[in-house]
Amino acid sequence: MASLKAIRNRIVSVKNTRKITRAMKLVAAAKLRRAQDTIIAARPYSAALTSVVAELSGVAGKDAHPLFEERELKRAAVVVMTSDRGLAGAFNTNVIKAVERYAANELSGATEVSLRIIGKKANQHFSRRNANIASYELAPTSATALSLARETANRVIDDFMAGKVDKVFLAYNEFKSAGSQAVKVIQVLPVHPGDDKGDQQVQQVDYIYEPSKEALLTRLVPLYVQIQIYRAALESLAAFFGAQMMAMENATKNAGDMIQRYTLQYNRARQAAITKELAEIVGGAEALKG
Repeated sequence: MASLKAIRNRIVSVKNTRKITRAMKLVAAAKLRRAQDTIIAARPYSAALTSVVAELSGVAGKDAHPLFEERELKRAAVVVMTSDRGLAGAFNTNVIKAVERYAANELSGATEVSLRIIGKKANQHFSRRNANIASYELAPTSATALSLARETANRVIDDFMAGKVDKVFLAYNEFKSAGSQAVKVIQVLPVHPGDDKGDQQVQQVDYIYEPSKEALLTRLVPLYVQIQIYRAALESLAAFFGAQMMAMENATKNAGDMIQRYTLQYNRARQAAITKELAEIVGGAEALKG
């Protein structure tokens, strides 16, 4: 059995750890509220833009913009979005495993699969496995999400227009609630507006467009790709704080359980030491009597 001093040191150590995990939980909860408000505000804009592009593509035709062009899958690119930090349960691992499964199954017919990585955790994982990494950026924050989405959208659009890739996919954690995230892998290019609308039917109404349908699509389709990535960045950010908050809450509870176990072990060891001392005193007194 460990000494009383060693058990006391363990109790103090776990209590200090519990203070840290509790503080991290409170910080993550505060950041989650802000990130949740941001993503809730961004979702209607993304849905409205999707609806507009879907209606325009419906009346103008799939040949109205080069980003609608369907090609045989030979070269694919995947934008992988994770976080820079851990302590968030399986948040990063779920995305990484989803990308590996998708590359092994749906993209098995491609001759080349390149990765555009956003987040340190994915970069560390795929770098160790010598994956084909086309670019690497730090994970998005509320201040950098828009600029990061714009730069990433420009890169994948340029690759698609130049014929370097035939399809572009985006993998990220979608925020459901503080305790629930869902990994999504969606196609970004070629653009299929309206595919994520589910059972909703896009109403095709032939309006009068100024200056023209093609001119509007030239402006809106690249913006649509950018907003898809921007929304994914916000979803990933909110999902990360939710996962971190839950992980720190579980760590705090586990620390409390460990403190209870160590306290019980300490009390038993102390009682055993006291009993031993009493036995020695009684034994000595009996020896003196004899």
